[in-house]
Amino acid sequence: MTTYTREDVLKHAEELAKMLANTPEIDRFKQVEAKLNDNQRVKNNINRIKSLQKQAVNFQHYGKTEALKKVEKEIDRLQAELDEIPVVSEFKETQITINDFLQLVTGTISREVTNEVIRSTGGDLLTGETGSALGASSIKES
Repeated sequence: MTTYTREDVLKHAEELAKMLANTPEIDRFKQVEAKLNDNQRVKNNINRIKSLQKQAVNFQHYGKTEALKKVEKEIDRLQAELDEIPVVSEFKETQITINDFLQLVTGTISREVTNEVIRSTGGDLLTGETGSALGASSIKES
């Protein structure tokens, strides 16, 4: 069995990160993000929403509830309009795809670390118990 240092693991994690950054999913995200950033309508809506959000904070701070409601309604309208722009939907889809992919990788790493601990201690993968847990249960039974 090979033993790795913390530095070894971090070096491999950096290599894995570079690999992940060069997958088709990430390439697609970069392409869609570039289209999104070049879309003037998207830029205008985002800038308008940011401006209205600042106004909303001020209205809330000064207790101007009616003005706050109007601004919030306009923010919702602009957000809905933004969501209807095809490149925005496409961008959100690529974000979901990447998030799912990263969760898959994280889950795989977590599961494999657990399985390796179980295997290396002579445990039982089916029950998920390490060898030390199995040994402890046989001691209790004695």
